[in-house]
Parts: sequence; C-alpha cells; structure tokens
Amino acid sequence: MERRLAAILAADIVGYSRLMEADEADTLARLKSTRENLIDPKIAAHKGRIVKLMGDGALLEFSSVVDAVGCAVEIQRTMAECNAELPKERQLEFRIGVNLGDVIVEGQDIYGDGVNVAGRLEGLAEPGGILISGTAFDQVERKLDVEFEFLGEQQLKNIEKPVRLYRVSPRTRAASGAVPAKRKRHIEWRRLTVAATALILIAGGVALWKVVGGGSGSPVEVASKARMVLPLPDKPSIAVLPFTNMSDEAGQETFTDGMTDDLITDLSKVSGLFIIARNSTFAYRGKPVKISQVAEELGVRYVLEGSVRRAGEQVRVNAQLIDALTGGHVWADRFDGNVADIFAVQDVFVAKIVEALKVNLTTTEKTEIARAKPDNIAAKEAFEEGWSLYLRYTAKDTAAAITSLKKATEFDPEYGRAYAALALAYFRVVESLWGKELGRDEPYFWWGAHDYAELAKKYPTSLSYTVEALRDVFQGLAEDARRNAGRAIALDPNDPEAHIATAWALTISGEPAEALNFVATAMRLNPNYPSHYVLARGLALFAMGDLKQAADVFGEGVRRNPDATALFLPFSSVLAQLGRREEARQILLKFRPGLDQKGLENLPDTLHLSFKWDYEHASVRERLNDGVRIAALPLDVTVTSLEAELETGNPFSQQYAAKRLGWFGPAALQAVPALVEALKIEYLRREAIEALGKIGPPAQAAIPALVALQNEALVGIYAKDALSKIRGN
Repeated sequence: MERRLAAILAADIVGYSRLMEADEADTLARLKSTRENLIDPKIAAHKGRIVKLMGDGALLEFSSVVDAVGCAVEIQRTMAECNAELPKERQLEFRIGVNLGDVIVEGQDIYGDGVNVAGRLEGLAEPGGILISGTAFDQVERKLDVEFEFLGEQQLKNIEKPVRLYRVSPRTRAASGAVPAKRKRHIEWRRLTVAATALILIAGGVALWKVVGGGSGSPVEVASKARMVLPLPDKPSIAVLPFTNMSDEAGQETFTDGMTDDLITDLSKVSGLFIIARNSTFAYRGKPVKISQVAEELGVRYVLEGSVRRAGEQVRVNAQLIDALTGGHVWADRFDGNVADIFAVQDVFVAKIVEALKVNLTTTEKTEIARAKPDNIAAKEAFEEGWSLYLRYTAKDTAAAITSLKKATEFDPEYGRAYAALALAYFRVVESLWGKELGRDEPYFWWGAHDYAELAKKYPTSLSYTVEALRDVFQGLAEDARRNAGRAIALDPNDPEAHIATAWALTISGEPAEALNFVATAMRLNPNYPSHYVLARGLALFAMGDLKQAADVFGEGVRRNPDATALFLPFSSVLAQLGRREEARQILLKFRPGLDQKGLENLPDTLHLSFKWDYEHASVRERLNDGVRIAALPLDVTVTSLEAELETGNPFSQQYAAKRLGWFGPAALQAVPALVEALKIEYLRREAIEALGKIGPPAQAAIPALVALQNEALVGIYAKDALSKIRGN
C-alpha cells in the first residue's frame, strides 16, 4: 500500500442547477470553448492534478500546500470579480476546502483521512469561501499575500481528533495598484468564462479535463471487455454504486442508502435497461474502488455514482453516469432543495438517465415507478432501514428488519412495498427455519406472511406480485406462481427475485431445465447472489437427475456462506445419493448438532421444506427426503445389510428394512429379488411394493409379481403406482 503526504483541494459549486435551468445550451457552448486555452494552463501553472470529478465537486492533489491554497485563492478571486457585474441569478460560487495530510494511493486515485478532512472543510466553507486545516495553515502562513482568520478547533465527522480551522480571504493584504477600466473589463470577461468553464466541468461532471500532473496528462483507466468476469448484456447496463454520505449530521447513512436503493429500484423497472441488483453493488459500500473495477467485476458498461449531503430539511444530491469503457461522463446533475422534494428529484434523474442512454421510458414504467413510493419521508427511511437489514440474510437482521418495516407501514398505512417486504421477511424465517431463534414457531411466521401478502395485494407493486408468486410456490400452486411471477417481471424486468420465483414455479411443475435459465438470469442481475439462488439452482439440477452438478452447486454455496442452513438438507441428500454418505452425515450433524439417531432419521418428517412440488411431480420431493434419510443412517447400514435383515429378521425389523431399501432408490437394485420374495408375505407387502417403485426402472424383474397384485383390495393402488414408476410413465 503506497502512502504519501499531499495537499488536497476539495471544491464544490453553488448554483449550477440554477444556471443550467436558465440557459443550458448557451452555458455548455460558451464554457466548453474556453477550456483548452484557459483551464488547463491554469491548473498546470499550480502543478496540480485532478484526481476525480464528482457531480458538482472535484478533488485535486498538489505536491505543495502553497500551490493548493494559491490555486483556491485565484479561483475565488476570479469568481468574485465575475459575480460583481452579474445579476444574482447568474452568479456562480465555489466552496473550497484545503488540507495537508497523509493519503493512500491506488492507481490514479487517493483515499484516507487526508482526503476526508478536505471534503469536510469544503462542506463547512461559505459560498465563495475557503477553509483550510491547521496543517495547511502552518505551511502557508507567511508565504501568500492573503488574510487568515482562525476559527478555532472543530470535531469533524468520522475524524478522530479535532481540526484547527482557518478561513482564507482572497483579498490581498495591501492594495497592489488599480487596473485600467478597459483592461479590467477584458480580464473580467476572461475570468467569467474561466469560472463558468470550471463550473460545468466540475458541477456538471463533463469529462473535458484531463488529469494534469507536472504539466502532462495521465489517461483515465478504462474498463476492458476482455477483463470482464461476465459478458456485457445486449442492452445498456448500469451498476449504481452506493452514494457517498457527505452529511455532517449523524445518522444520515440510511437516508443516503435509500437514495441509492430508490434509483436502483426505479431504473430496474425500465425494460430497455439492464440494472445490477443492490445486493451486488452495495458490496462496494465504503471501499475505495475504481469505476473500471466495478464494470469488470459486474459486467456492465455504465456506472452511476453520487453523493448526498443533508442538513435538517435541506438536501443536496450529486449524481453522474460514467461510461466505463471510455471513462467519459454520459450524464450528470445536481439537486439542491428540500427533503420533501426528493421523490420528484429521483424521477427526474431516472428520466434524464434514460434519455441520455436513448432508451424509451413507457407510460406503464412511469406509473410503476411512481406507485412504489410512499407518501412521506419517515416511511421511506423506515423502509430503507428494514430493507437493508433484510438483505443481510441473517436471523438477527431479519428480526430487526421486521421491526423497521412495521414502522414504515405505521407511517404510511398504504405502503404496498413495505407490506410485501414484511411478507418476504416472514417467509424467509420459515424457509430458513429461524422460528425458534426468533422466539416463535414457524407456523406463526407462515400465517403472518400470508397476512402481509394480503395487505400487499391491496396496494400492488412488482414486489407484491413476487410475494404472491412465492406464496403460490410454497402451496404447490405452480400455474398461479408462474402467472404472478410473470406479472412481476413485466413490471420490473431487472428484479432477480421475480426471476427466482419463476424458476421455483417451473421446477415444482416439472420444467427444471427451463427453471435454470431464470436462475441464470437472476444470478447475472445479482452477481453477488445470496444462498437462496443456490438453493433454486441446486434443486432444479436435482429434479433433472444431475446429482453430481447439484452437489457441486450446493458445495460451492456452503463454501461461500457457511451459515446458509437452508442448503444443508438438500446438500446432504444429494451427497448420500451419490454414495458420499460420511460427508452427508457430517452435514446433517452440523445442521442439527446433538440430535440422536432417531431424530436424524425423522428430520424430513419434522422439517418441511417451504415449497411444494405439484401432485404430478411430488416424487421429486420424496426422493429429496429419502436422500436425507440415507444421510442419517449409521454408516454400517448398507443395502447388503438391509437385504440380509429383510430375509432373516423379525417382522418389525423386516418392515423397517424394506422401507429403508426404498430410500436407496436405484442403488438398491441388488435387493430386487429379496423384495419380490417379500411380496409373498402379507405384513411386508406394502413396504416391499413402495420400495420397488422407488427403485424404478432397474426393478423390471418385479413387474410380473406387481401385475398379479394390482387388483388386490388393500395394496392394488400401491402396486399400480409402483408399476407406473418402473415402466417410466
């Protein structure tokens, strides 16, 4: 890790939105034309380089504090002179903070407290003002012809020690002589263009500046298609990074995360876009990361980033969309205003991003985007806190999520998305078997999920249809599940959960191969996918009979998340059916440590999977349960030992042996003759018939004996069912 001492200048502009709204075309044309002749030489003269542009702000690095503060002073003098002859509505003002401190270097980027302090100083500066830290002041006190005012020490957010603050006045200490009026006008016009160009390049995020260091430019690091982990989709693809919280007030992280989540949610409803799910982009939260890295790891062309600063009821949001393949800015904007207007701002941002990427936003998509929003900020913040906790996939966080989501519905009783999220949280407790851990049994959460699903239906959103689809899956209603999941995808084509719900509907209705396509889409939308995607994929493979690949999928899922308890039972089942019984038994013991032998064998009867196969394909579920039963058996219980028990044991042990042989399925082929013999014994007949049916097509030798029994009053129905399975019907 490379470190160095550097002078950091953080700049931010007040008034950009106002200027652009007044005359966007004129501003852009006039500012762009002055960049090459005026802006680049000025930065180079101070030997600085631009580290990054963020919305209406910029981060610059200098090797000298004198250069950094001198550059800041020159900018503010220029701005003040320009504003003097402009009407108020056209005036432009900077806020600037300068700090000398240690920074961490990663490629062209820099991080660390040295940068953070500069950013905090910029936020505290007055419009048109400059604030510098004590470390910077100590180096420039007698080296610049400006005035300094000590403001005392102040504790800055996330900075351990108080920082000395100094206000810098761009005015010189003594008059330096008058400038002739004619020349002064010429200078002011030039400075106006310089300041305005700086405004659009920093505030608008237009990538016209090259990084300047020592008079030469360093190219922006761009993403490479060849290095991308995943291939680019055939439509504009975007990863929305967690916005940076620049607020000085404590507790604003939730509000900032909510802004990011809302943009992801809204953009994902646009069918012409491919949007990476929140679960994957929030993995970068709080980490120094390059745009090119994000694009290559998530397989996207565009990255949206921004910042949020909230002070009471006032909020400032900066956002910019970057083309990772070129390093250029596709769109950037800023909002300054009241928190109450934040929903309208999100809609504007979405519309402008869609327009910039030349994608059509349909009337239905506009309606769905608007429908998902609550009526007040308190409800939004409570929902965001709960949704963030829900996405952590632990029992403790899910319990906390339920509390926050309930608050959201109290603030807004018509908040459909919050009711849907509550239903999902309750279903997760059932699916993950967390009931006891949360102080209630699973049926409590099962019926609670149904209640919230019904409330969500009253205020329908794409998420409510996803909930409906999952509820249908849990009840074995495959056709209803497919219909509701289809509605969810139609309203939110980028929601991976809707694709997972569709996959479940297909798997339980006998179409696991098609289900795998929907799982693949969900995993592509959410590359940092949670463990229930693994469950959906693994069980689809199991239903297809591909035990080896299913074992690989479950094994990788458990390695990625050792606490993914929902994977343990199916993983143990698959391993047992592959003959890897010792591994399978260890998985069961890890799932329920301390359980005795009888308890292990009864696990499938006491722990019901939350989803059901429809009647026609219920044998898949039975096969899954039988695998768990094999995993639970002592290792010295084998097909051979059970065959011997069937032939020589007492009536009770013979019945048990016949039943256990059925658990082994086709692997019990060698026991077919013994089971056919058992058909002659009345008290063994039913167990032997069912065992032969589970062995399936390999038990062809049993067909004549079963045909002879198919009209028997007590066992005829079981004989017909076994014949159907053996014949492969």
